[in-house]
Amino acid sequence: MQIRELSIPDSYEITPKQFGDDRGVFLEWYRFDKLEETIGHSMDLRQANSSVSKRGVVRGIHFADVPVGQAKYVTATHGAVLDYVIDIRVGSPTFGQWDSVLLDDIDRRAIYIAEGLGHCFVSLTDNATVSYLVTDVFNPTREHGINPLDEQVGLVFPKEAGETLLSPKDLEAPSLAEAAASGLLPTWDVMRAFYQSLNEGK
Repeated sequence: MQIRELSIPDSYEITPKQFGDDRGVFLEWYRFDKLEETIGHSMDLRQANSSVSKRGVVRGIHFADVPVGQAKYVTATHGAVLDYVIDIRVGSPTFGQWDSVLLDDIDRRAIYIAEGLGHCFVSLTDNATVSYLVTDVFNPTREHGINPLDEQVGLVFPKEAGETLLSPKDLEAPSLAEAAASGLLPTWDVMRAFYQSLNEGK
């Protein structure tokens, strides 16, 4: 597999090598050792999630309190989504910026999103099925959101998504500026120290 760092530090695009024949295709969509070589520590998997979305559904921007946070390894097993990583770490050189990866059942890429980063995707097809490997179990008291329509963030949804559909919770989420002002967001310095502690613990 090929692993490429995105423009947001601590996020990566993973492109697997596919082996096809007249029966179908085989691939390794997750390799703990390859990822560990890249991020400097093992990904301590605690939960696996799946979502199925119709075309135009937007999920996010979501993040969890750090520590412990929740790193994510995400792929689409059916259909296609455009997956976004948003830097919400106050003081980061790329604070408020984002990058994206097309996840689909053709190239079968994955994206790794470290703790302390925001995550969002928009479904480009009906029945888009997304699978997530995560490093902590869901804890509603530590989960937060930022409105994905926030103009400061400026996510661009492709035309293929059509009319977007968001949950009331995501629509009512604060803007990036509001989240920062309320002290909800992680800071760059705290996150650097947290990543270093992970690397030292391996």
